[in-house]
This record gives sequence, structure tokens and C-alpha cells, in this order.
Amino acid sequence: MEKMVIKTEITEMLGIKHPIVAAPMGPFYTTKLTIAVSEAGGLGVLSHVTLSEGITVNQIKDSMKTVVEYTDKPFGVNIRTAALQPDAIKLCRQIPRFIMDNPKIKEQCTYLITSAGSPKILYNKHFRALQERSNIKNFHVVPSLKLAKKVIKDGVDGIVATGHEGGGHQSYEKTSTLVLLQQIKKEFPEIPMIACGGYATGEGLASALAMGAGAIAMGTRLIASKECEFHENYKNEVKNSTIADTKLVTGVFGPARVLNNNYAQSATIVLNKAEKRAEEDSMSKIRDGVLKLEKAYKGDVDNGIILLGQSCGLVEEIESVSDIINSIVYSAEKCLRKAYYMVN
Repeated sequence: MEKMVIKTEITEMLGIKHPIVAAPMGPFYTTKLTIAVSEAGGLGVLSHVTLSEGITVNQIKDSMKTVVEYTDKPFGVNIRTAALQPDAIKLCRQIPRFIMDNPKIKEQCTYLITSAGSPKILYNKHFRALQERSNIKNFHVVPSLKLAKKVIKDGVDGIVATGHEGGGHQSYEKTSTLVLLQQIKKEFPEIPMIACGGYATGEGLASALAMGAGAIAMGTRLIASKECEFHENYKNEVKNSTIADTKLVTGVFGPARVLNNNYAQSATIVLNKAEKRAEEDSMSKIRDGVLKLEKAYKGDVDNGIILLGQSCGLVEEIESVSDIINSIVYSAEKCLRKAYYMVN
């Protein structure tokens, strides 16, 4: 297959070959996947790991060291900044300082993606100093136009517009990626934007680029890759599931799209934000949720929580990351060339 290159504002900004970014997949390890995605020309992203074994900041730092040991390509890291995330403030202080003190990591870590809260807790003196002395960019995950307005006002470098189709935590507005991209592009035509939620093919990439996004982010599609750390049982659920097999249930931070397995069938569904806030959130509930996520990660696909996007219906094989990315880019270029000839 002939290798193609599609240049966009995002590929230039982040220093990557292909406009494909790995979506954050916390609370799980994604070190091997990050290396594979970056080596294949996309942007690998280390997840904010919070497994029950008690992940420390030092272990996340070690993952960053491992990435730069095995690839010289750009990569990113995720920090969940939600109020319920107990280590968020510590990470927002320590990770920028750690990057600053490690020249190779400072050169390669071009992307710090915040999610599930506000990006403002990242904007401390350590991150500001890092911004001045490196090429790192802060993008924030936004599932609604309302949140996009807020974080753009806060001063983010770009946004990841995540629609209702995606796996994991979602917004209460239930806005599809298609509509969300149009809303944000109309309101903020100049903001650098990555599209996320429902992407797994070249046709999807081409459509996102045509609508003004500079890249797509994929989670579900990359779970079903040979290099991903997730258990084979989890990967097979991605491959064998249809769009109708996902369901919205109550997650730690709000609605979450998951596989409709034994766990999901007994889980509750929060209808609105007021109901969620009325719930008694506690560390014990959070720990229980993490344990169920970890069950699935380690292979119990019946009783664990399987975060899964509707793009599972587009996944037919478990392939290498390089084959996935090359195939998507090749197909996207064919679509874009065909579309070009429609313009007279």
C-alpha cells in the first residue's frame, strides 16, 4: 500500500505525520499502545492511570520515560481534572516540572490533554514555564458547545470535540459528533480542533477533515489492536459487537457509554445533571467503579465495565496499529481526492 501524507494544522502543531490521535483511555495503562501509535505516525497518548493497585505519580513518570526510550516520535499525556479526581492537582503541578527537567521528554511530549473537569487547574507557574520553553499544547475534551465556550475563554490551545457516539464518559446533552463539530466550527472557526466519537475508518477521517477538524481521535478502534495492553477478551468484544450493543449508564463523572453486558443491564441511568449531583458521590463509589473497570481490563467481560463506543460496529479485525493507521489514511486520501473533483 502506498504511504500517503495528509498535512493539517494539527499535524503541524503537534509534529506528527498523520492526523490521527489516540483518545485517552484511563484508568488503564496504554504505554505500549502509545509507543505503537506514535511510531506509526499518529500521536500516542498516555492515559491517566488510576487502577486499584495504587498508581503513583512516579509510575506515570516512568511510563513517560519508557515511551521516549522506545520511540523518538511525539506523544501526549492525559490528566483528568475532575473534582472527584484526588490526584489531579498533584499531577498538574508535578508533570509539567518533570517534563521540564527531562530534555528528551520535553522535546517529544507535545500534547497535554485535560478532561472530565476544567483545564484551569493546569495553568500554574510550572505549566506556564513549560509552555514558554517547549512546544507543548493543552487541548481539553469538550462534549458540548457550552463547555467549548468556557474552556476557549480559559485559554486552551485547542479542543477535542467528543460526540455522543464515543465510548466512556459522555455529556448530558447527548449531542452527536456531526452536530457538535458544526456548532463549534460555526462559533469558533479558528480554534484548532480534533474530532472524537465514532471514528474508525478513512471515510470518517475524511469527513472530519472536510468539516474543519485537523485530526481525529480514536479509542475503541485502537483497543482492538495487537499492541494494546487490554485483555484479549476485551478486544474481542470490540470486534464482535454491533452499534446496538452499547448502552448509556451512570459513570463516575456522569453518563458513560459501555457494552451492554451483565453489569450494564443492572446499572442505573442518570437522566440529568441535577440527579447526578443529588447522588452521594464518595470515594467508596469511585473505588467500586474502578474495580469494575479493572475487571474488564483484565478479562472479565461479563461483570466488568467495558467502555465502548458505537464505532465498535465498524471494527472487523484485531490488527497492528500501523496497519490500522495506514489503512485509514489511505482510504481518507481516496475520499478527499474524489471529493475534490466534485468542485468545478
